[in-house]
Amino acid sequence: GHPLVLHQWSQDAAHRTLLAGCFWLVGYSQSSNLPTLYRSRRIRVSISVVAARFAGRRMMMSEQDSAKGRNRGGVQRVEGKLRASVERGDYYEAHQMYRTLFFRYMAQAKYAEARELMYNGALLFFSYNQQNSAADLSMLVLETLEKSEATVEEDILEHLVKLFSLMDPNSPERVAFVSRALKWSTGGSGKLGHPKLHQLLALTLWKEQNYSESRYHFLHSSDGEGCAQMLVEYSAARGFRSEVDMFVAQAVLQFLCLKNKTSASVVFTTYTQKHPSIERGPPFVQPLLNFLWFLLLAVEGGKLTVFTVLCEQYQPSLKRDPMYNEYLDRIGQLFFGVPPKQSSSYGGLLGNLLNSLMGSSEEEEAKEAQENSSPIELD
Repeated sequence: GHPLVLHQWSQDAAHRTLLAGCFWLVGYSQSSNLPTLYRSRRIRVSISVVAARFAGRRMMMSEQDSAKGRNRGGVQRVEGKLRASVERGDYYEAHQMYRTLFFRYMAQAKYAEARELMYNGALLFFSYNQQNSAADLSMLVLETLEKSEATVEEDILEHLVKLFSLMDPNSPERVAFVSRALKWSTGGSGKLGHPKLHQLLALTLWKEQNYSESRYHFLHSSDGEGCAQMLVEYSAARGFRSEVDMFVAQAVLQFLCLKNKTSASVVFTTYTQKHPSIERGPPFVQPLLNFLWFLLLAVEGGKLTVFTVLCEQYQPSLKRDPMYNEYLDRIGQLFFGVPPKQSSSYGGLLGNLLNSLMGSSEEEEAKEAQENSSPIELD
């Protein structure tokens, strides 16, 4: 019977590991000076111990796999019943059943099952144009992530952006959903949101030709190349030929305000190379583009005199947008050691807009006040 047993045991990697241990025991005993009877008993005992441990581990794994299979099978059966209700047009009933199951799963701490059920349910309602029900289940997906303290993973972010893409672009639920998703992606710290989530949102909004919102998310994604390509299309679709330099100027200055020198450089280089209305440079025909080129070089050098002279020489171009000098004030503080202004030149509603540039919480803004001065609006 031993050859048959050994053959059966050798069918997977775990069995082969067991066999290797057994053969090592045999080899060790044969090379020792132990009496033959003692050696054979020692081999049998050792093999029995190893086999028993292996069998116990295998039984435990089998029970876990069976439990997972039962859970998955139960979810599939429930989803089948809910799908049938939706297909019959019983939308309200199906929606309430989803919510009931959600709270049941959450009470049992079955967060993964709850999230999967709500995600698939939302997709189902979206496919039947039931926006309100779908948006509600989408918010429950976020609740499972918050309650379970789930870590940020790319497949989860892709699911969230899939739900976002299916929502009515003009609905308040979409705004609430993306705000809550960004907050979850940074652990509820009030920071800007996970860069990968911002990138996926930017790409989705770009497809919708919502260029201004796409630009905002690109700024917080560190995807300078994607941002530049979007801006080329944005400029061609919505801008005047005389404004081609202004589209990239805003992005470069805003990336620098976010202390992201790399993306600022990438967006400038990619945009000026790919835009059909910009002749290859540097130097460029447009003075503003030459200013940006010199500015990026100055940021690398960090010399205040160079920065000061540069801003003075290009004032005619910088006056084309009143926000340029505000951005440059902040860039001077971040990269050239310029002291912050004693008081902001803005107040009221505009002052509140300026204070929301970095998207930080009030606590973080207070903590970084000396370093960052007043943040600037990135819209």
